[in-house]
Amino acid sequence: MKKPLFFLLVYFLISVTLFAQQELKDSIAPKPLNEVIVIGKKAKLYQKQSKPLATIDEYLQQSSKVDMIKRGGYAWEPIINSMATERTLITIDGMRIFGACTDKMDPITSYVEVSNLAEATIVSGQEGGCHGATIGGAIDLKKNQSSFANAGWNADLNAGYESNSNQKIIGSAVSYAKESFYIDTDFMLRKADNYFAGNNEEIDFSQFQKINISASSGLRLDTDKMIKTAVIYDKATNVGYPALPMDVSLAEALITSLSYEYVPAGTTLQSWETKLYYNTITHIMDDTKRPNVPVHMDMPGWSDTYGMYSKAKGVFGQHHFTADFSSFYNRSIAEMTMYPNDPNENLMFMYTWPDVRTLYYGLFLEDHLALNTNSNLLFTASIASHSNKVASQFGLQSLQIFYPNMDAVNIRFLGGFSAKYSYTRNGFEYGLGLGYGERAPSVSEGYGFYLFNSFDGYDYIGNPDLDNEQSFESSVSFGYSKSKWSSKLSATFFHVSNYIVGAPDVNLIPMTIGANGVKIYEALDYATIFNMDLNLEYQILESLKWQGQLVYAYGKESKNRNLPFISPFSYSSTFNYFKKQISASIAIVGNAAQSRFSPYYGENKTPDYAVLNISAGYSFYVEKSKLNIKTGVENIFDTYYSTFSSWNNIPNKGRNFVLNLNLAL
Repeated sequence: MKKPLFFLLVYFLISVTLFAQQELKDSIAPKPLNEVIVIGKKAKLYQKQSKPLATIDEYLQQSSKVDMIKRGGYAWEPIINSMATERTLITIDGMRIFGACTDKMDPITSYVEVSNLAEATIVSGQEGGCHGATIGGAIDLKKNQSSFANAGWNADLNAGYESNSNQKIIGSAVSYAKESFYIDTDFMLRKADNYFAGNNEEIDFSQFQKINISASSGLRLDTDKMIKTAVIYDKATNVGYPALPMDVSLAEALITSLSYEYVPAGTTLQSWETKLYYNTITHIMDDTKRPNVPVHMDMPGWSDTYGMYSKAKGVFGQHHFTADFSSFYNRSIAEMTMYPNDPNENLMFMYTWPDVRTLYYGLFLEDHLALNTNSNLLFTASIASHSNKVASQFGLQSLQIFYPNMDAVNIRFLGGFSAKYSYTRNGFEYGLGLGYGERAPSVSEGYGFYLFNSFDGYDYIGNPDLDNEQSFESSVSFGYSKSKWSSKLSATFFHVSNYIVGAPDVNLIPMTIGANGVKIYEALDYATIFNMDLNLEYQILESLKWQGQLVYAYGKESKNRNLPFISPFSYSSTFNYFKKQISASIAIVGNAAQSRFSPYYGENKTPDYAVLNISAGYSFYVEKSKLNIKTGVENIFDTYYSTFSSWNNIPNKGRNFVLNLNLAL
């Protein structure tokens, strides 16, 4: 408890000092530094994207901070700053949501659609701690939402087709808004067969089908008071995961929220939002369609979350502050039932997540101080209580085989702090940041029971005695921009103490037939992760723009082993053309060979690759409706390749012809 209190004390002392030193004058709004990927209405899809009906995963991959672990053609797992979901935070409109799959086959990003999202805000390190503890950073997916204006009725129809996987996409969006009320509705259906890698190689068990329905509405109670509500229903069926030994028969989510907003005019307090939310996830793994299964298994999982947050934003002099109090209660439970081939043998049942209840309370403070027109300081501080309880007596007794003195309840305290200085003048931009953060072990790391990891071939057992991970981070950035071109170089460094990994225990026998052994989660002394990216942009002509991106990452742990899923040198180069109704793009995307791979964690070398994509679009009016057509070819030369983040080297898609249609009524 001492560390979180210390960081809060430091934060308040710095804030008080700065308040005392500054003169009262008109507020200078500091420039936001977070990366934002526009997805929806803030810029029409067909205007900004070569493939408007791409999945959320494909949109997020545009960021130099984000990579995707691919286990098939659906539901990729985001990694931020070379760190997977245990060390990062994914939210939807600030809501905490937890997947129900022990194999990470249902990342939070899989339960939303491009058609109902406006943007994705990507924040690095401790600046992403607004909605909970994180090490690597956070992504907040913000839903589309109409404003209180007399816009009347609006409707959009979407349709798409992709030749590779024979994917069909159908969607619609209808909204109505006036000054005191609005309602938005959205529907999207995707259905895909197996996809084909380069050289026309069919990837079995890569099919999927899903529907996504969402609605949101707002009611203005007064000029400064409003109530908003939102719901998302997402259901995926017959989802294949070719890189894994099992598929998914059902992945279903219901996400709901109710919020009250107070937006006073002309006061220190600019806005105050309080939100209540509930979401429930059901996930059922299935191996009935796989040939030659030694033992048939059912592996369902459930996750229910009740949460709230209350966030206030305001301005006092040059201080732009945010205070956010949040809390959630989550129940995660997963089962495994084995059906022996001999009907005379008994079924085997166990909890792989033993009904773990998590209760979290957290306070996050942010002060964005504009020192003058050129420079500003950003301070954040957080403190939280995180408790886990194993509610299943059977599950508790199973874990007590390995931990005889284990208690059912474990309470932890988490803290974080960050400071960043930014300076801009005459086109130059500089940034320097420092931070410290902590995270609790995930449910799998703390309480998982014989979770099979097909990447390294081991069964994993959780460790409830793990200490908190602790991260010291630093960041630096340099940019320069003129009227026609801009560049920005960013780098982050993380030193993570008590780095949690699985370590083999030769005394234990695996449960999974053919497994290499059993690993128990332990904490290494430390791991270091370095990320660097360079983003370039040049406006060649009024209608022609070039964008380039270079990314490099490096990761080692205290035993001098390479960390897994660390990107080799990667690059992209894109020419975009926009003029009146016509748009076009040509892009090359590639990676160098992955030479710093990690055999200890199940990796092997992946070769270099380069993929060429082209697209073209045309917009025109049909009476009063606007029709937008986008077509293109991905992986033109049908290159056969897999990346450093392809689970078990599953190959990516080969040549793919794409057609996207949007009709704005």
